[in-house]
Amino acid sequence: MMTSDPTDRVLIVGGGVAGLAVARALHRRNVPALVLERCSGPGDAGLAINLPGNAIRALAELGLADALVRAGTAIRHRSYRTERDRTLFGIDEGAFWDADAQPRCMRRADLLHLLRLGLPDETVRENCGVSAIRQDETGVTVELADGTSERGSLLVGADGVRSTVRRALFGETALGAAVLARASWRFMAPNPGIDGWTLWSGRRGLLLLIPVEGEAYGWAALTGDVPESSDLAAAASVFGSFPRPVRETLASILARPDSIYHSPLEEVRIPRWSRGRVLLVGDAAHATAPVWAQGAAMALEDALVLAGLLADCPDWGTVGETYERLRRPRVEHVQAMKDRVSRSARLPGWLQRRLLPIVGPKSYRSTYEPLRQSVLQA
Repeated sequence: MMTSDPTDRVLIVGGGVAGLAVARALHRRNVPALVLERCSGPGDAGLAINLPGNAIRALAELGLADALVRAGTAIRHRSYRTERDRTLFGIDEGAFWDADAQPRCMRRADLLHLLRLGLPDETVRENCGVSAIRQDETGVTVELADGTSERGSLLVGADGVRSTVRRALFGETALGAAVLARASWRFMAPNPGIDGWTLWSGRRGLLLLIPVEGEAYGWAALTGDVPESSDLAAAASVFGSFPRPVRETLASILARPDSIYHSPLEEVRIPRWSRGRVLLVGDAAHATAPVWAQGAAMALEDALVLAGLLADCPDWGTVGETYERLRRPRVEHVQAMKDRVSRSARLPGWLQRRLLPIVGPKSYRSTYEPLRQSVLQA
């Protein structure tokens, strides 16, 4: 049975960063939307998220500039170091980004809370797994796992790397494995004394720590000739020669294994993001390894561009092609810069140590310079 009559609303599958950003952007354009989230609460919301300047600017354009001042921790500099704690190079992010686009790190739960601020309570419906999708000339019907259905004039798949909507559109899509790392993990830990984005890189592993509200958000990865594993404890010896902050952090989180999230690096690169009245945003369309922290940023930008098109275009059945044309160049730039880093990660360690002080700052500027301009102005 139908739980609501067909309307000129947008159905959004997925209530994470991408889905809530679309809902918020549409709400600000007075376009009705309904978010269908299969879980009863956000996944991995206990973790944090790193937001570079273009993500901060997109959040400001979603009406959250004032709220961001009180959220998370400002990240003013980056430090790239060897496993022996020698600094290869640093980046003054405070100087690179404008004052209104200062990078920040915040808890994912806090970001999700900000995106829901001001949305009508009925915008997000949880425990709504999708079992089937049908579209016709006038709209899209979504069959839900509980036997009910919802209908709208457009469906947005914002349901992540393993998207149900993408599978319904294009069938099974082989996910690409990012060559940067053979295995990786995310976690929250006591801050061992870092005051900025800090990455230690060794012959067989990487470990990143970012300060956030008195703690540290971390990412550990195995590189080089090491066995692939989902158990960080089994790989801890890789970091035995790393400096004290790394060893202390690993000891802390290994004592609390439930706080460690195994995080395979999987990518989505597909030739189309839309078909008729169904389209994809965020990781469902273009997931990429988190080298430049652009997962959330690209999703936020997708939301802004799509909402503008839907507010201005009377024919939602054709908006997908325009959305792809506007978004692909920026997404493909991020993917290309990620690929460049992945290639350099495969170089011998001695060559990396010689080249990184020169090419590292150039790569940072080459990646982020095109993203400094607002997506709405680009």
